[in-house]
Amino acid sequence: MSRWDDEIYFSTSVIAPEENQKELVEIGDLGYWLPQKAFCIFFGPTLASKGDETRPANMVNVFGRITGDVTVLERVYEGERIVIDRVDG
Repeated sequence: MSRWDDEIYFSTSVIAPEENQKELVEIGDLGYWLPQKAFCIFFGPTLASKGDETRPANMVNVFGRITGDVTVLERVYEGERIVIDRVDG
């Protein structure tokens, strides 16, 4: 996994079309970055943000949200291994 300020992202084998593309996202949004086939987790401002906004490097497909405390992601460092589980309900 890689980190870009307050965004975590990693490559996937998923190939998805443009869908629900956004230039600005909300804290806790989950996105798919088409050019790199990457899964993105947004938990605050990025290097592209202006002020307090949360701006990806490029438009992303927003497909979900974290419902818990995203501030725990501030303790994740570049190169660490993370596990993502889907919780229904």
